[in-house]
Amino acid sequence: MQGKIAPVFSKVLIANRGEIAIRIMRACEELGIATVAVYSELDRDALHVKRADEAYLLGPGPAAESYLNVDKIVEVIKQSGADAVHPGYGFLAENAAFVERLEAEDITFIGPPASAIDAMGSKTKARELMQAAGVPIVPGTTDAVPTYEDALRIANDEIGFPVAVKAAAGGGGKGFRVALEEKDLKDAFEGASREGEKFFSDGTVYLERYLPNPRHVEIQIIADKHGNCIHLGERDCSIQRRHQKLIEEAPAPSWVVDEEMRQAIGKIGIEAAKAVNYVGAGTIEGMLQGKEYFFLEMNTRVQVEHCVTEMVTGIDIVKEGIRAAFGEPLSIKQEDVSLRGHAIECRINAEDAARNFAPTPGSIGGYLEPTGPGVRVDSGVGAGGVVSPMYDPMVSKLIVWDVDREQATARMLRALSEYKIEGLTTLIPFHSTIMATTNWAEGSTCSELLEDPEWLKSTAPAEPVEPTDKEDSEIVEHDYVVEVGGRRVAVSLFAPPIAAGGGGAGPAVAAAPKAGRKKRKSSGASGDDVVSPLQGNMWKVVVTEGQEVEEGQLLCIIEAMKMENEVKAHKAGTIKTLAAVEGAAINSGDPIATIVSAAPAE
Repeated sequence: MQGKIAPVFSKVLIANRGEIAIRIMRACEELGIATVAVYSELDRDALHVKRADEAYLLGPGPAAESYLNVDKIVEVIKQSGADAVHPGYGFLAENAAFVERLEAEDITFIGPPASAIDAMGSKTKARELMQAAGVPIVPGTTDAVPTYEDALRIANDEIGFPVAVKAAAGGGGKGFRVALEEKDLKDAFEGASREGEKFFSDGTVYLERYLPNPRHVEIQIIADKHGNCIHLGERDCSIQRRHQKLIEEAPAPSWVVDEEMRQAIGKIGIEAAKAVNYVGAGTIEGMLQGKEYFFLEMNTRVQVEHCVTEMVTGIDIVKEGIRAAFGEPLSIKQEDVSLRGHAIECRINAEDAARNFAPTPGSIGGYLEPTGPGVRVDSGVGAGGVVSPMYDPMVSKLIVWDVDREQATARMLRALSEYKIEGLTTLIPFHSTIMATTNWAEGSTCSELLEDPEWLKSTAPAEPVEPTDKEDSEIVEHDYVVEVGGRRVAVSLFAPPIAAGGGGAGPAVAAAPKAGRKKRKSSGASGDDVVSPLQGNMWKVVVTEGQEVEEGQLLCIIEAMKMENEVKAHKAGTIKTLAAVEGAAINSGDPIATIVSAAPAE
């Protein structure tokens, strides 16, 4: 089905890291193509560096100085003699200026032309283009909304509440906020604009009608340079938190997408791709509300979850993309595509679901991947590896296949039970818990679970951290324990996850001992202190020393592993001291503020 194995490019540079870099290397090796890795100083010992035929240092750890350094990457391409570049996903994968630079340097980009990336990179431009092509879009604006006052007028007069506010250049859940009511709109508008500017250097936003609890259904397409474009069926990616996917499956449950619906949305995907003269692998993302399907956005790259489609179609999407970039026609036709069985992917992230998905970067100790029939692990780490707070929290992707959804679920539960990762808290316990629920078995979006803080706490690892010395033993009844300078400190995290329709990361209320809890005698703590619930960078501090705050009021925003985490006041009072410094690094347990309650009236 895949056609003959023959060399296409002689050498490909992979402008990425982690599991996707290794996935691309495997495809290149099978095609007889030499591979070139690039890496930051933090990734010197990473597996993708060791696996490649050649590897070149880009620069320091921050992505802007390494994986996003276009000049340095072009220099390495020339130095290595690579004749093509595969971007994977993230970093420069959807950067039209990068592709234009490669085109000017006569270097092949394994992906769509810059014009397609540019057309689909702006959500407002894409919506306008899709509307003109007859592709259904969610009702909303096709032009940018310049000010909050404009947004308020449009929401009240044209769209109604609830309304979604989205960054025009956003993606991956970033730059997406929802205003359930008019009072929420200002924060949503400013938050979406801020994230758009921060992550995509574009603070432009637009408005859409907010769809309550829709299915997130996407179509995988592949196109070549000869005008051929096919779809490979759909994936259901409805289980998300903070608009970030957690579990994906292909095909969607049969009661969600039947064959008639599959053909209808497949046609939409092909029309959308042809509208921008697409080449390579791409994904049309859409929202399914009942039987209505709306275009959401196009990801002009290989998706994280492409693996489940590969498992049910038998088509190597990465290889097809490489061949298409070389100029070969697709090796399959639409009539050759058939879906067999069912595949599920769980994203194994370094996060603690029981603590509102707080990032948990660190070093990996022992590491053992599951094996056996129908089990696939795409990973970029191993024993002794490091999950850095500088990058995405993904450790690996665990994918299983079986003859139907029920049996694939049983296989996934078995594989999760075999997966051992020491030294890090990961989402393995979360996935094991959610896969055993009736919510999953019934094919719901599981939003009712992901919005329930008590249920999330039930996904915590089975064995709690135990105190190791006498002083630490005086900490009791805590929610979790963090390491601070080699010592263990009790921390409480009371806030629920972000509600349906909320934007950005969920609030994190930390370090206030619950009533009746014992505290470390040596600290003199009295329930006034707020400490950081996670490691990251202090992105924004919104309060000042001496300011009065209400319970639940936002204190600061910590950026960790590409996510914004809001820290809110655990009680009303006055900010007595403020240790948080905007722009500075912060560790778990570091002090943020001290809030003292007002003296009782006499």
